[in-house]
Amino acid sequence: MADNTCKACRDDYKVTEAQMQRILQTSAFAPERRVDAQQYQERLQLCSTCPKLSDGVTCTACGCIIPVVAWLKERACPLPGGGRWGKLIGQAPGGSVATVAE
Repeated sequence: MADNTCKACRDDYKVTEAQMQRILQTSAFAPERRVDAQQYQERLQLCSTCPKLSDGVTCTACGCIIPVVAWLKERACPLPGGGRWGKLIGQAPGGSVATVAE
């Protein structure tokens, strides 16, 4: 019978730190596309308490590698209602950064 679990969820495949670092060096993760380090850490903290996080790396709700996608401004938590990241200060549901008119 075929194994229908996602590749990153199987014991025979684990994403390495070197692979994550190589991904983060691509133009998709240019500095202007990233959240700041504080928001990144807040996102990781929120994910660390989520039952959908597998092995501290993979979101089983969307299949993303959290230590990688948590850097991206345009990404949002896939859980309903803005998910966990939508609760961050300055973070609007859907992943965009909320702005305040002066």
